Amino acid sequence: MKLTVVGCSGSFPSAESACSSYLVEADGFRLLLDMGNGALGELQRHCGLYDLDAIFLSHLHADHCIDMCAYFVARFYRHDGTCDALPVYAPDGAEQRLATAYADMPSATAMSEVFDFRTLKPGSFDLGPFRVRAERVCHPVEAFGIRIEHAGRAVTYSGDTGVCDALDELAADTDLFLCEASFTHGKEDIPELHLNGREAGLHATRARAKRLVLTHIPPWTDGERNLADAREVYDGPAELARPGAVYEL
Repeated sequence: MKLTVVGCSGSFPSAESACSSYLVEADGFRLLLDMGNGALGELQRHCGLYDLDAIFLSHLHADHCIDMCAYFVARFYRHDGTCDALPVYAPDGAEQRLATAYADMPSATAMSEVFDFRTLKPGSFDLGPFRVRAERVCHPVEAFGIRIEHAGRAVTYSGDTGVCDALDELAADTDLFLCEASFTHGKEDIPELHLNGREAGLHATRARAKRLVLTHIPPWTDGERNLADAREVYDGPAELARPGAVYEL
């Protein structure tokens, strides 16, 4: 299993990174986790435009899904013929949200002609070569974290979340924990919205995660400080997500 960081900036793109997007591959199957602002352009550095096999949208905030509108254009108006409908696992209302954002659909059904929207519910299911588990996490809108297992290894992606027990369960003994750390310990204190570096480290410790990668850090946040806070409470390998970074599991 291979994970590539396509984009990892939180809230809006930075000068160095697109917003949230992560490519997970195994046995020739390509699953994209989120497609935030700027992700579609970066994705093409790592994957053919039409080579994805499925997409997971953790929630419907723009920094996690808005480039789906651009991807709709690429698929609907494909120059060499139409695309098959691509499975998109997303919270309820994803089709309507994206069609509204696009605003001028060619037809009422155009979005669903290229995306096969499948409503996420808590639980486990098979997706290509992966065993996937999705669970609700703590955010102002319906949001999901995801655990992806293959050949005895596991990757867990928090999506956007505040502190919640579900995240500990989802990440239990995971080999790589891709965890958001948007806030700074001692600075922002808004419950049920985002984690800070210390909270991400505590989640990784409770989950016995083997490796922690902090992500979704906004351009105005000091990522190195968040990493230092995480390392104070988590004694495993920890680092900041970097665009283009590749993790082999």
